[in-house]
Amino acid sequence: MNRLADHRRIGRELNIFATEEQCGSGLPFWLPAGASIRRELENFIIDLERRNGYHHVNTPVMAKRDLYERSGHWEHFREEMYPPMPLGSEQLVLRPMLCPHHILIYDQQPRNWRDLPLRLAEVGSMFRYERSGVVGGLSRVRQMTLNDGHVFCSAENVVDEIKTILAMVQEAYRALHIPAPRLRLSRGGKGPKYASDPALWQQSEAMLRQALECAELPFFEAEGEAAFYGPKIDLQVSDPQGREETLSTVQLDLLLPERFGLRYEQDDQRHRPVIVHRSIISTMERMVAHLLEVHNGALPPWLSPTQVIVLPASSDGNGYAAMVKDQLAGHGLRVELDTRDATLGARVRAAQQRKIPYLAVVGQREEHSQTISVRLRDGHQLAPVAVAEFKDSARRVIDTRDHRLLET
Repeated sequence: MNRLADHRRIGRELNIFATEEQCGSGLPFWLPAGASIRRELENFIIDLERRNGYHHVNTPVMAKRDLYERSGHWEHFREEMYPPMPLGSEQLVLRPMLCPHHILIYDQQPRNWRDLPLRLAEVGSMFRYERSGVVGGLSRVRQMTLNDGHVFCSAENVVDEIKTILAMVQEAYRALHIPAPRLRLSRGGKGPKYASDPALWQQSEAMLRQALECAELPFFEAEGEAAFYGPKIDLQVSDPQGREETLSTVQLDLLLPERFGLRYEQDDQRHRPVIVHRSIISTMERMVAHLLEVHNGALPPWLSPTQVIVLPASSDGNGYAAMVKDQLAGHGLRVELDTRDATLGARVRAAQQRKIPYLAVVGQREEHSQTISVRLRDGHQLAPVAVAEFKDSARRVIDTRDHRLLET
């Protein structure tokens, strides 16, 4: 593997995550820098979902085995699930997916057409029994946190809902500076992997195809890549090695509404809703792995764990440097102060190796003029600038989620 593109190496060097034998394979720890990236991602996607009419929920990480038998996961997905845990006369199972829980929320009360579309979202943990030989880094883990969501709607709303979801993915990829994906219509196939109801499969695939055509988005089709309960649109992205993986998905489901007997009322008649399963930015683990490799660790400023580091030229400037740090931190920037007993050049190199976007150097000249000298992580150096002016410029870049270090 190209050394520059390995998220495991980048993650170690930047202290993003760690693994520990006493905890187990496929169960990474998010270190402070990684937790900061993850928190920004979660805040971003929750805000994007709220703006698009989603209600956020929190659901348990386990449920009775009966629930997964009813949903079909136990029949079609059991090999990737953890064994049941006996509890008295019951058996509890760590969830492999969130959809059964969201279905139960929909079914908590009678629904009518005015409730639809009902859009539920959750950043929730789920568990997959990945074999030891395939787990590694953040891309293949046994506990993952998914940006999951489910839209309960009428068949007439499906096309518009899917167009909105695809637009949300496009907005997210722009903010994350991920190259445009290829869209794959993943269809069902033959064999026990798929729930059998040819009429439902044909109808579902036709609806997804219509949504893609209405959105005027190019796509290709692949048989045998669907979920067990229905076809899906997979958004395929390439890593720096040219390998393709799925980050975002939109799945159409006519089967689970049938299995759970879901209904809504309209004109004194009972109708069956459709479920659109979707994930905008995948799991936190897989997305961070992809971002580290795509950007070679130099994340966009809004995602960078430390956005500014203040470097006094000598110990005489520590007081002014601390004041600069407090001013920038007071305006919401993630700031560190490096007063280690090392040369300025060594501290600059260390900050650049950490991929910190902005290096604020202060010495006697800057203290006298109440300015800072800003170096960028790419080596570019700016003229001395007032702290307030730099703060405003950096905040504009961060607040607009610009990938550039400065506005041009």
